[in-house]
Amino acid sequence: MENVIAVGLILPDLPKTVAEEHLEELGKLIGTAGGTLVARVIAKRNAPDPATYVGKGKAEELQRLVQKHRGSLVVFDDDLSPAQVRNLEKLIGGKTKVIDRSALILDIFASRAKTREARTQVELAQLEYMLPRLTRAWTHLERQAGGIGTRGVGETQLELDRRIVRTRIARLKDELQRIEKTRATQRKSRGGAFTVALVGYTNAGKSTLFNRLTRGDTLAMDQLFATLDAKSQRIAREMPRETVIIDTVGFIRKLPHHLVASFRSTMEEAVAADLVLHVIDASHPQHAEQREIGEQVLADLGVDSARVVDVYNKSDRVDEHFDVRRRNSVVVSALTGEHIDRLVDVIRDREREGGELLHLEIPHADARLIAQLHERAEVYEQATNDETVSISAWVPNNLMNLFRAFVTAARKRRAS
Repeated sequence: MENVIAVGLILPDLPKTVAEEHLEELGKLIGTAGGTLVARVIAKRNAPDPATYVGKGKAEELQRLVQKHRGSLVVFDDDLSPAQVRNLEKLIGGKTKVIDRSALILDIFASRAKTREARTQVELAQLEYMLPRLTRAWTHLERQAGGIGTRGVGETQLELDRRIVRTRIARLKDELQRIEKTRATQRKSRGGAFTVALVGYTNAGKSTLFNRLTRGDTLAMDQLFATLDAKSQRIAREMPRETVIIDTVGFIRKLPHHLVASFRSTMEEAVAADLVLHVIDASHPQHAEQREIGEQVLADLGVDSARVVDVYNKSDRVDEHFDVRRRNSVVVSALTGEHIDRLVDVIRDREREGGELLHLEIPHADARLIAQLHERAEVYEQATNDETVSISAWVPNNLMNLFRAFVTAARKRRAS
């Protein structure tokens, strides 16, 4: 267990309270990574110091804190340049490491990555983070490299390392493309299923809600980034259509852009979903800011806001009169099950908007039409008599004209 010191910076456009909130979140990330937070430091400056980010005086204060608490790691809440890391480690001295928020999050992701896709995404993000940091600071990389057939004329070990990293990055990107093709095939295999993606700030309770809706056993922990891989399972309720719930990786402030890019294939599940449930921790003091962060990520991904429903979770931890007063929102407790039925009704209503449950009598001669119904609609029951095929099916609105003439008038009704 490492003793860790967290460092933040207050700039003119960043209120102190917000900087403190960011540093508190950094402390949670440190705990998630397995470290022990022993001290917090906040510096106030008009602009980051190019040499040490926080200024020489604060760097010397960090040196004293490291000695006092026997610190082995200092984590900054914002990205540091390679030069700033070198200067800080030199000033602090000893064997104390200096990293930034991005490096910490990458470390957490690396420890949580279990599937082939997650491991590939994390390695790609790590290498893209590392590449610009392969500088002349590492003198052991400066010597001319030796070896037959491994380099160009006069290529140094540093240049060779960069080339190796770039080659590996290219291979990982190809691998992710193949994985995304597999994901796309899996999405197609769901056929006419109605897909519901759970998105939101990390630790908002998405996995607990996933388990509540599906009666599944997805890992649900009071930790940041407990879930890295998208998981899907059928909803455990009676629905108008086959309904699949998808759990996704969580959002967070200042998520490294390399991670956003490499995990985009996971988030494509949200882009392709029929309905997106934006899960928000109603008990968090900054739930409004977390909602805005989620909305920005969804907008960046190109998710239409009309397909998004805000789900304010953890109602068991807030006042009984908690009221968000926002359209397209539901307040629930995934832990206790409170108001989950109301959320399921919202999902059902969205499913109904896209089509109708019809009872059809189609002549055997229209075999092609029957095949099209199986391909593009949701068939629940089918029976055959001498002249026709009796079918109960959920039919999308855009196919209604094809089947309207075969509806059994007495039995036609809205999906329920």
